[in-house]
Amino acid sequence: MSKYQVVGIGNAIVDVISQSDDAFLDRNGIQKGIMQLVEQARGETLYDAMGNRTQAPGGSVANTVAGLGSLGLSTGFIGRVHDDALGRFYAEGMAKDGTDFVNPPVPGGELPTSRSMIFVSPDGERSMNTYLGISAELGPEDVPTDVAGQAEILFLEGYLYDKPKGKAAFEAAARACRAGGGKAGIALSDPFCVERHRTDFRRLVKELDFVIGNEHEWQSLYETDLSSALEQAAADAGMVVCTRSGHDVVLVQGEEEAVVPVDEITPVDATGAGDQFAAGFLYGIATGRSLDVAGRMGCLCAAEVISHYGARPEADVMEMFKAAGLV
Repeated sequence: MSKYQVVGIGNAIVDVISQSDDAFLDRNGIQKGIMQLVEQARGETLYDAMGNRTQAPGGSVANTVAGLGSLGLSTGFIGRVHDDALGRFYAEGMAKDGTDFVNPPVPGGELPTSRSMIFVSPDGERSMNTYLGISAELGPEDVPTDVAGQAEILFLEGYLYDKPKGKAAFEAAARACRAGGGKAGIALSDPFCVERHRTDFRRLVKELDFVIGNEHEWQSLYETDLSSALEQAAADAGMVVCTRSGHDVVLVQGEEEAVVPVDEITPVDATGAGDQFAAGFLYGIATGRSLDVAGRMGCLCAAEVISHYGARPEADVMEMFKAAGLV
């Protein structure tokens, strides 16, 4: 019997969120609407510049796994934090959200716990400035075989490919999961991540059981228009999911295809939309729903999380599923 229904592996990052306007972004040299990696000194400068900060455990796949935990699935997360105040905050926060954080905080003189300074504009757009810190040192030694090998579904974060140790951890976890009879899949993470690792990601699309990406990520992966990219992806992958901002979501598995309409709403904070879409979608897959229902669950989760600040659900999402007739 599997120990976990879903296990995630990715960067363990504390999200530090603050409201800001475009003038603040310009003054501080922050590129609006994307995720930028920053060095420790730059991270400290931006942290000090933030007014009215709120903090929450984050990281893309960690947010997804926390969403799944809140829906009642048994979940675990493989990640790396330092034994400092932020690291202990992170580990406690994951446990409080119902997810086993399987790696204890690391003591000693290593890098500090990772953090992402997220500046939310009045239009709901978020500009992320991420100092990777210790999370980027995640390696295969951090992957407990009894966790990855006993997962029904393993969800991997494309950002891990930015360091060789992360890539090795990622692939060790995928091997263990699939050897144990589970399914492994990846989030493409962002178009720049895809560009950096295109050759590896094209191979993974063919090897893994499912791949989730947005329209820009799929276009970057195959260096072509969206229609051609999805046609190629469907030929390569076990299951393909493509989200499109303000448009239908496309899901393909073999001969089965589902197109799920999206109700466009004005976001309060777009942080976590893709992460929680993945949570709803994976909940559907883990519980045996059809592609269409899994896609609709994903859209409901994304709509909930962009209706408030922060990257994790606040409402009772299961009640939302019931109201929509999905469960």
